[in-house]
Amino acid sequence: MPIKILSEVVAAQIAAGEVVERPASVVKELLENALDAGARSIRIEADMGGRRLIRITDDGSGIPASEAELAFARHATSKLQQIDDLDHIQTLGFRGEALASVASVAQVTLLTRIADETAGTHLRIEGGRLAERRQAGTPVGTTITVENLFFNTPARLKFMKAETTERRHIDTVVTRYAMAYPNVRFSLLQDGRLTFNTSGNGDLADVLVESLGIETMRDMIEVTPLDPQRPDLPPIRVYGYTSLPVLNRNTRSHIILFVNGRHIQDNGLSYAVSQAYHTLMPTDRYPVAVLLIDMNPEDVDVNVHPTKAEVRFRSADAVFAAVQRAVRRAVIAQAQIPTIQPPTINDPVQTGRVDPLTWESPRPIMPIASTAPVSNAQLDLELAVYDSGRYAQQIEHNADRMRAPSAPISMPTEPEIRPRTLPPLRVIGQIAAMYIVAEGPAGLYLVDQHAAHERILYEQFMREAATQQPVAQHMLDSTTVEVTSEAARLIEEHMPTLAQFGFDLESFGSTLFRVRAVPAILARQSPEAAMQTILGDLELGDEPGASTLEARLLLRVCKAAAVKAGQVLSYDEMQGLIRQLERCEFPRTCPHGRPTMIHISGDQLAKEFGRT
Repeated sequence: MPIKILSEVVAAQIAAGEVVERPASVVKELLENALDAGARSIRIEADMGGRRLIRITDDGSGIPASEAELAFARHATSKLQQIDDLDHIQTLGFRGEALASVASVAQVTLLTRIADETAGTHLRIEGGRLAERRQAGTPVGTTITVENLFFNTPARLKFMKAETTERRHIDTVVTRYAMAYPNVRFSLLQDGRLTFNTSGNGDLADVLVESLGIETMRDMIEVTPLDPQRPDLPPIRVYGYTSLPVLNRNTRSHIILFVNGRHIQDNGLSYAVSQAYHTLMPTDRYPVAVLLIDMNPEDVDVNVHPTKAEVRFRSADAVFAAVQRAVRRAVIAQAQIPTIQPPTINDPVQTGRVDPLTWESPRPIMPIASTAPVSNAQLDLELAVYDSGRYAQQIEHNADRMRAPSAPISMPTEPEIRPRTLPPLRVIGQIAAMYIVAEGPAGLYLVDQHAAHERILYEQFMREAATQQPVAQHMLDSTTVEVTSEAARLIEEHMPTLAQFGFDLESFGSTLFRVRAVPAILARQSPEAAMQTILGDLELGDEPGASTLEARLLLRVCKAAAVKAGQVLSYDEMQGLIRQLERCEFPRTCPHGRPTMIHISGDQLAKEFGRT
């Protein structure tokens, strides 16, 4: 076939395939235009999953009559004038492709007016060609109606999903933008029915109640911005909401991220959020989070993907650390002990459809009425404890006592006074040789003795490891290891730190290193594996070898040291274990993220006994 230049219509339809994937893509592009126009109220209507009709009405600045037709031309935009403007993009749209792409594959009607004009402009475009233009009465703002999407590209229609699927995608797009812009009122009508509505009062929590549901929001905690760790790092504000450890999902899809008001998909930042729950949540579970990241536009490149769903950061490590640090601080500061919520008379538990014990946060973040308020008046008492608990001496080895033997554990000989992280608890007894029953100021506590001891020993070992001087294991023969050029630059940058940790490395070419010694903790690995271990830690901003150290400690804690379920403990042993748990930094979960205790309030006990 001879080479020909495609017609404008065909070229536009091909280009539309990159921008208009489905009806939700049209909603996204038109919403971004409305937000860039300064709209404070946006109404979205969709029929048949957006295939038959999509209408976006906003009260933004509108389009001047002289520019109405130009708005549908390819590469026409008011948000970008020259290439240098890409370095500080502060709008959602900037390429000038959205309206042209939509108009090329649908029948589009534009009704718009700016404040300085007495009459509005009405345009109708079919398949990229102007069909009608006239004046019309309309308030300030813009209404764009998109009908019969893909009417002139039947091949695209064959790949459309069911109406229910397309409606769900539209719901997702609208709720995402409502989260990013809580000061804008959003109304979504699907097939004439109002399915989503926000007040536009600027409160993100109200939007999350509407989008995630009030039950989910009860277990969400606020994330507030933190100051940079170092003055040389770029200013990065991370704020929003994230879930308590008891609220988790089996995928990372419930981690929603925004950068400068733009919804993005970034596996690295999603991993940073998950890492913030390290040892507080099971490794195969993920939190629910809605996080907004504000940073200088110069430090982020949004011109990466046709749909602008992916971005690149000038300092990716700094953004990763800022997200992880902000979420971790919020979770540690506000995470609560799980409490038991018993079934009510009308609870679906009675039908056998759900588990009768449901985990619920005892202190709702939102102003939601609670039938069982918990008094925390005594939780801040700072009581002096001059011993770390009698469990430090381990269990007496008495053949007459019916319990499994436990391996001896080396505990600190000098008492260490650490801040109290739990209320003072008094041991009452033991259930099934697995759970310790204790009484506290706010009710009854059931403590999993194995999980609690795992947490105690894990934190003790980590403190000991942090104070020990690194020991180097010298190689009998030096080994040459080749790494990537990027990894080589990372190693060269951290060479002094690696030397302090126990590595003896010598650069032997641009990507080759001669390894003379490795830290003793990595001695069982090959030099290549040891290098890969420390590279992984350096990329995450951790201390070299931290992942291997932690894995070894977890193995030691879980396999050998911790008291086992089914092991009968004396009163003094139980009380000693509880005393140590009260002083742990993260006493509510074991190193694997399982809960160490559950709580039943005094009010709930009174209710169960009919005293209220």
